[in-house]
Amino acid sequence: MKNIYVNRRHFLKSASASLALSTLGPGGLDVIFQEKPYRVGLIGTGWYGKSDLFRLMQVAPVEVISLCDVDKNMLTEAAQLVSQRQKSGKSPRLYNDYRKMLAESELDIVLIGSPDHWHALQTIDALKAGTHVYVQKPISVDVMEGEAMLAAARKYNRVVQVGTQRKSTPHLIEAKKNIVDKSMLGKISHVEMCCYYHMRANGNPPVQPVPDFLDYEMWTGPAPLRPYDGLPHRRWWRTFMEYGNGIMGDMCIHMLDTVRWMIDLGWPKKISSTGGIYVQKEGKSNIADTQSAVFEYDDLNCVWTHRSWGTPADPEYPWAFKIYGEKGTLKASVMKYEFVPQGGGTPIQKDVIYEREKYPEDLKEKDIELHAAPATRLHMLDFLSAIKNGGRPVADIEEGHISTASCILANLSMQTQRPLVYDHQKRQIVNDREANGLLQRSYREPWIHPDPKNV
Repeated sequence: MKNIYVNRRHFLKSASASLALSTLGPGGLDVIFQEKPYRVGLIGTGWYGKSDLFRLMQVAPVEVISLCDVDKNMLTEAAQLVSQRQKSGKSPRLYNDYRKMLAESELDIVLIGSPDHWHALQTIDALKAGTHVYVQKPISVDVMEGEAMLAAARKYNRVVQVGTQRKSTPHLIEAKKNIVDKSMLGKISHVEMCCYYHMRANGNPPVQPVPDFLDYEMWTGPAPLRPYDGLPHRRWWRTFMEYGNGIMGDMCIHMLDTVRWMIDLGWPKKISSTGGIYVQKEGKSNIADTQSAVFEYDDLNCVWTHRSWGTPADPEYPWAFKIYGEKGTLKASVMKYEFVPQGGGTPIQKDVIYEREKYPEDLKEKDIELHAAPATRLHMLDFLSAIKNGGRPVADIEEGHISTASCILANLSMQTQRPLVYDHQKRQIVNDREANGLLQRSYREPWIHPDPKNV
């Protein structure tokens, strides 16, 4: 029981412990810590895959059984780091093909940190193998993938937590509880969301031989096979629509998902979007550098804007959302929130919580987002609580699907140049045959697109 005690004591010292206890409900930490460690596998050992895994290892007893990646160098490095952090000191089994990993390893939990175009197949296969899944956002690259993932989660009765950890960000939980839920905003009738980060990779690297340590065929999987022009890891793959949904699918999903959680919104009634490549035309990138979208609800529009060039509209909130109510405005980002009451009164502000002193190992971790680490730890605890109790996590696959699909539909609206209305019960866009044909992307052989009616 020693490991359990250490984890429990260590977590209770953290600044976000009280939030976790209130979120987890009756039983508190007893629903998390258990004598038998969870057996864990990770698919995709890059930057955020490792980050998610390390946060899980910090808050609960786990044994990392297996790692999978198509990049041998990345896989070897991850294995070394994991063996150093594991209390057992054991090195995990290493795999190139996630299907073999799922077949050979009896796992309780699978974390998926692969690029977006792999999320659907890997999640569904992991669910079929009997595991619970933590999958990074966005959950899918097309709407029908998301429908199939949701159907699979329900069919196999497993917990799927999506990596939209803003819902577990301590200062945002506080903003929802103390500002929104107490009706300090009054009637809410407008929301603005934005991202002005210069995050769009836009180079012109030459086509080159695929290095021996990378299985580029397996990396590409069901996506179109682009000529190899350098390691796709981190920012490069995200600059191509072949593998994702641009800045809309990467950054808007976080803010839209958070806003929906904050003010209890479901599917938008109508979605429209315009944009394109207006400025950064010189490189290979084919994602929009400029885009706006409107997600329409009853008496409420949620408006998104991104630019990967120029200056932010509000330098203090370059990636953020602003909720406008008749009694005041709530501005919020990953770094802080600020409530400004209408007509005077005292503003309320709260900054992000760091846990450097409680988790000093964070300071030595390469490329860690220190501001996001407490949120991811809470997100993992919520995930484990749902596994233990048989309930739904705060970022359940259905919520992740709504947020992801809404962003995908915004891209389809931009592509078709008209508003779209999605009927999620019928899984089709209303009165638009052309747009319906875009709900499912073509898969490269031999991969087969999942069918939500038969997962």
